Amino acid sequence: MTDCSAHHVGLTVSDLEETLAFYRDTLGLTVVDRFGVGGEAFAEAVGVEGASADFAHLEADGVRIELVEYEPEARGSPAAGLNQPGASHVGLSVDDLEAFAADLPDDVPTISGPRTTESGTTIMFLRDPEGNLIEILEA
Repeated sequence: MTDCSAHHVGLTVSDLEETLAFYRDTLGLTVVDRFGVGGEAFAEAVGVEGASADFAHLEADGVRIELVEYEPEARGSPAAGLNQPGASHVGLSVDDLEAFAADLPDDVPTISGPRTTESGTTIMFLRDPEGNLIEILEA
């Protein structure tokens, strides 16, 4: 069997431009690629009839985050909380979580401010414009 290596973490979004702006401008990630994909092979590969998609790849210190907006768009809701099976989140590290939290725009929804867990890691969770959970941590 061939060994796997990590390539990216993907998030499906309904508004690529708004979500991309958040990850780039609010979280400071670098956009490394933008592209679109369509056609029969793509639609078959993703299991969505007539699918096409626009992609943006961002760099987060060696981890590639892929934002993707599909056409046609399916409506549904993401997992409500981290303890729900199927829930997902993106984890990003900062040097000073208190300073990061203080600099966040007021309109960014947060689950809580920075909290130091019994493991000694300081964490907080926020949501991107699509409602996806993002963990910010100071290890």
